Amino acid sequence: MSSEPFASVEPREGRGRPSYVDVVSGWLASLAIFFSLISLAWHPIRLLAPALLLALVSAGMSGRGKRLPLVAVVTVAVCFFLGMMITVITGRALW
Repeated sequence: MSSEPFASVEPREGRGRPSYVDVVSGWLASLAIFFSLISLAWHPIRLLAPALLLALVSAGMSGRGKRLPLVAVVTVAVCFFLGMMITVITGRALW
């Protein structure tokens, strides 16, 4: 038996310090989620187009963390549908 208490426990692969690409990808995904949620209260097309671009770039560049960019892309898609529905029902301007 080893003198170290957790000598048999090996660290998981992929765990460690995230790379700069993962950090930037997370920030872009967070911005896309923020822009898409704000677009429901403001002009939808003006914010959803950049949000979609940010979400897709984030999904393309993420290497390790795939969950947040996926959530960003789905959030933008749902907010696009809801934003268009809200705009048509209330008669607001798209721009």
